[in-house]
Amino acid sequence: MSAGLASPAAAPRGAAGAAEAARVHVDGRDRLGECALWCEREQALYWTDIDNQRLFRWRAEASATRETGGPALAGEITEWPMPEPLGSFALCDQPGQLLLGLASGVAMFDLATGEVGPLTPVEADEPRTRINDGRCDPQGRFVFGMFNPHGAAVGGYYRAAMAGVGIGRGLAIERLPLPPGIVGNSLNFSPDGGTLYYTDSPTRTIWAMDYHADGRLGERRVFAQLPMDGGEPDGAAVDADGGLWSAIWGDGVVIRFDAQGRETLRLSVPASQPTCPVFGGPALDRLFVTTARRQCEHEPLAGALFELDPHGHRGQVPHRFNTR
Repeated sequence: MSAGLASPAAAPRGAAGAAEAARVHVDGRDRLGECALWCEREQALYWTDIDNQRLFRWRAEASATRETGGPALAGEITEWPMPEPLGSFALCDQPGQLLLGLASGVAMFDLATGEVGPLTPVEADEPRTRINDGRCDPQGRFVFGMFNPHGAAVGGYYRAAMAGVGIGRGLAIERLPLPPGIVGNSLNFSPDGGTLYYTDSPTRTIWAMDYHADGRLGERRVFAQLPMDGGEPDGAAVDADGGLWSAIWGDGVVIRFDAQGRETLRLSVPASQPTCPVFGGPALDRLFVTTARRQCEHEPLAGALFELDPHGHRGQVPHRFNTR
């Protein structure tokens, strides 16, 4: 892997709007790059290559600085093998830990030792599904969806939290009262934590609903509807102003919707399958986007992790999983 500046590349067909060149931040050639997360404590970017069962961390060198618009920052990449495909994960309140959303269940992970803790199964009675996209809510619970590569809408949406005391303390899983889906994606929250967003990607509908601190969900409503003959919404990020940024799989773009669901900005990505955006950098004013190389091996930059200019928008510090 290498990090550096890419030459300007033509955007895939379907890209529109702001079309300045994106930088290649890490040319990883990931088969299915996903779940980009920025750790403000480490000034580090985490992501997964689901198909290759790898977790990655890019961390800026201590002396690295950059003028706006200058070359990409130098950094160090660390890689951890996973025992199963890693669909998503969460930063934790305790340093050096992650919560893993592995294919068959959730488990704690020690970054220093590489040790995966006991697995709490999810949908053990449904062999067709695996854990997919997920994010933490403001209360420190991990909310996630499932993926069924066989195309039937059988996967649920879940919430994981620590429960119990003493030696009986561990991860507890709660199924959310949402319709089953094929590809659970775009899990994220409004800045005040009062709205949950999600999608079942093939429907091309991003939903929103009231989300209460005690875990209750309101009635879902259509937040944004994409054309049925276009790409599918994949991962999402929410900026400090409440705008939702959606990576559109198949169209090579990231679209920003304001809090009312109106498109306000469209950024081109020089790979047709962007998967997950996240804000990062010391000021949370850069947008990083993972992509996939699967079935796009002919695209020279497919599978790279890109850095884009979000045109003045800034992100939020991520919610962390509560281990206490």
